[in-house]
Amino acid sequence: MNELTVNNLHLDYGSGASANPILKGVSMHLRRGEVVALLGPSGSGKTTLLRAVAGLESPKTGTIDIGDRRVFDGAAGVELPAEERNLGLVFQSYALWPHKTVFENVAYGLKLRKLGAKEIEAKVNDVLAQLGLGALGARFPHQLSGGQQQRVAIARALVYNPPVILLDEPLSNLDAKLREEARAFLRELIVRLGLSALMVTHDQAEAMAISDRILLLNNGKIEQQGSPQSMYESPDTMFTAEFMGSNNRLPGKVISRSNGHVNLQVGGIPLTGSARGQDTGADGMPMIRVEEVRISSSKVDNAIPLPLLTCMYLGDRWECLFSDEQTSVRAYSKHRLDAGDYWLHMPAEKLWVF
Repeated sequence: MNELTVNNLHLDYGSGASANPILKGVSMHLRRGEVVALLGPSGSGKTTLLRAVAGLESPKTGTIDIGDRRVFDGAAGVELPAEERNLGLVFQSYALWPHKTVFENVAYGLKLRKLGAKEIEAKVNDVLAQLGLGALGARFPHQLSGGQQQRVAIARALVYNPPVILLDEPLSNLDAKLREEARAFLRELIVRLGLSALMVTHDQAEAMAISDRILLLNNGKIEQQGSPQSMYESPDTMFTAEFMGSNNRLPGKVISRSNGHVNLQVGGIPLTGSARGQDTGADGMPMIRVEEVRISSSKVDNAIPLPLLTCMYLGDRWECLFSDEQTSVRAYSKHRLDAGDYWLHMPAEKLWVF
């Protein structure tokens, strides 16, 4: 069963001739127990879509259903306010009341729903315990770490057991190390509680780690959607390939195509690649993930020779840059390389041509 269904949603800022279209016919769904990440660059429409689902933005046309309830229908003039949609929302800034304790922050939504004091206490204590905040109920937000504040915001969204929780870049305020820890915690929490979640992020690693399915937005439309693995390993477009990983773009010329194989030249060297996306003839763009390039000190098939420019230490590996006047290629090595010329092997199935 779908917990959330969005169909052909259009949303403009402004009106008339000056209208700026933000969502251009977006359709998506969220199944029970599923985590869907809305991924995309700034201005792609991902936060606007989340806010439209929450009832914080007014679309122009389309429909939004939460379970079997229609909360927005542009043609019928139906638009339920945010407070009647019963969705949990975790803001990017956490939006905690600074003058209220952790317990009071989490209890706030239950008080608005006029629950009894004993029921509120039981529900709040239960969700605080689930999130490892049981001993912090009497503290104020300024007495908490960033990770603890994030968990309080999540507790407040979960306490009344909403059918869907909406997460607006929930990890963006944390430093790099804490983000990795919080990412693991959030995924574990979602799986353990069986939550249905829609999460906005611009970080592809975060989207792949936490979600079951990714919707990649580009200029108000869904560019591609699928599992994190399929999005990373089988991109349909150049935009998806570039957004979902770290890549080398090569100045190649397509010579011929046959049955998904592409013959091309890079710097006068013949290579074989794999066709992706639509056939663009001689104007195709060769691309390969940085981690797929293999470094060899001797000549190998399907490889180009380049001199080593520099190596950068990343802790678990070295990132090496090879470059001449026309071509630059990055590749990973387990060891620092000596200066000199190398052959950079590019497996045909990993050398994509769009």
